[in-house]
Amino acid sequence: VGEEVEAVILTLNREERKMSLGIKQLKPDPWASITEKYPINSKHIAKVRNFTNFGVFVELEEGVDGLVHISDLSWTKKIKPPSEFTSIGEPLEVVVLEVDQENRRLSLGHKQLEENPWNEYENTYSVGSVHEGTVTALVEKGATITLADGVTGFCSNRNLVKEDGTTAKEGETLPFKVTEFNKGSKKITLSHTRTYEEIKREEAKKEAREKESEANTTQKAVRKLKDNLEKTTLGDISDLADLKSRLEAEEKANK
Repeated sequence: VGEEVEAVILTLNREERKMSLGIKQLKPDPWASITEKYPINSKHIAKVRNFTNFGVFVELEEGVDGLVHISDLSWTKKIKPPSEFTSIGEPLEVVVLEVDQENRRLSLGHKQLEENPWNEYENTYSVGSVHEGTVTALVEKGATITLADGVTGFCSNRNLVKEDGTTAKEGETLPFKVTEFNKGSKKITLSHTRTYEEIKREEAKKEAREKESEANTTQKAVRKLKDNLEKTTLGDISDLADLKSRLEAEEKANK
């Protein structure tokens, strides 16, 4: 109170003897050149000003604020609320995603500073691959499983059943098989049960193949034995016929 300030007259009503003044108008409007100073894909350091349920408001400079939507904070982490990710007053590196000069709005992102790891996850966590994971949270329909790199997947209750019949508990680390991968929705569906069920099926198939092989070997041996017996019998008959012929010839010669 009592401090003298310089101001710009914005409106003047002579009849009512009223005027409105502005101080910020003494400086150039930063939004007049917003697209030149903050082009799309440009990177900047902003200051966290406030939180909402849907994101983080940051200040790039005096008079220029922007919003980082909660979905643009991290590629892998599910952040609720945004205050789990950063704090008011903290610096936050951002990239400009969209500029609405007319409505004075900036859409910003933080996760876009890095390559989307889900492109690589698509190869690493392909359907059918097996990975070690830890049960980090139990919910009504299943559990959240944390894999390497901090990426998470979901395992339903029936797929949490272990080989001994018990259900996996929070904190347990077990092998999990990827049964579904959706890069678009960033979802990985997992199963521990299938890791040993399929091994059992493979072992059963192997055992069946071995039994079939043994049966085939036995059948071949039996056939070979029969062939040898038949050859031996035919040989004996031939020898007896030759002997008979020689005896008959000798008998005729002696007469």
